[in-house]
Amino acid sequence: MRILRCEPAGAPAGEEARVDLDAVLAEAVAPLTGDASLSVAVLSLPARGEGGGEPIAAYGGTTAYDTASIVKVDVLAALLLLAQDEGRQLNGAELGYADAMIRRSDNTSATRLWRVIGGAAGLDAANARLGLTSTTAARAWGLTRTTAPDQVRLLRAVFGPAGGSVLREASRAYVRELMGGVEADQRWGVSAAGTGWALKNGWMPRTTTGLWDINSIGRVTAGGRTRLVAVLSDGHATKEAGIALVESVARAAVAAVGGA
Repeated sequence: MRILRCEPAGAPAGEEARVDLDAVLAEAVAPLTGDASLSVAVLSLPARGEGGGEPIAAYGGTTAYDTASIVKVDVLAALLLLAQDEGRQLNGAELGYADAMIRRSDNTSATRLWRVIGGAAGLDAANARLGLTSTTAARAWGLTRTTAPDQVRLLRAVFGPAGGSVLREASRAYVRELMGGVEADQRWGVSAAGTGWALKNGWMPRTTTGLWDINSIGRVTAGGRTRLVAVLSDGHATKEAGIALVESVARAAVAAVGGA
C-alpha cells in the first residue's frame, strides 16, 4: 500500500517524496525487526539518460551502529583518495592488502591500510570529502559508528553517476570489482534482494553482551533498476539469526521502495 503524506505549504522541493518513501519503507520493515535493533536505507539509481534519481529512503536512519567489517569499504575509499591526492597508483603491497581486506575480509590487511590512511583522523577527513555526515571513526576501526544513510552515500560514491563522486572512475571500478568478488561464504546479506550484487558484510560478537552486530551494504539489481542498500543491526542472539533478519529486511526494503 502506498502511503501519502501531505506536507505544509512551503516545504522544500522533494520533501513530500522523501517522507513518502520513508513511510513506505517503515511499513514494510518494522514488522520484521523483532527484538533486534535495525536500520535500513535504499537508493534507486537513475537509469541511463534519466535525471538525478530518487532520494535515499531510510528506516531508523538517524541511529548509529558499529560498522564491524563494512568499514573496510570506507578504508579502501580513503586509501584511493590518498593515492589520487599523491598522484600515484596503489603500490603492490597496498593492492594485496586491499584485495584481502575486501574479498576475504582479512583483518590484518585492514589494520595495515588503516595505518596508511592515518587511522581515525584520516578516515574522518576522507568521509568529509565523500559526503558522509554521520560517521565517526574509532581508534579501533571496527568500532567506527555509522548510519544506514551514510553507508548509502558511500555506496553512491562508488556505484552512482561518476560526475557526483570525488573518486576517479578507475578508483570506483576497482572498488566495484573487489566487492563483486567476495568469497563464497560471505555472499549473504543484501545480495538476497536482487541480482548483479556487489557487497561487503560485517559481523561481530560484542563481548559485553554476547550479542551480534550484523551489517550488509552493497548494490543489487531488482525490477530492472540498480539499488544501493545498507542494513545495519545489532542485538542478535546468533550470527545466523542476524543474517536471516538482514536478508529478510533487505528483500522487503527493495521490494517496497521499488514499488513506491
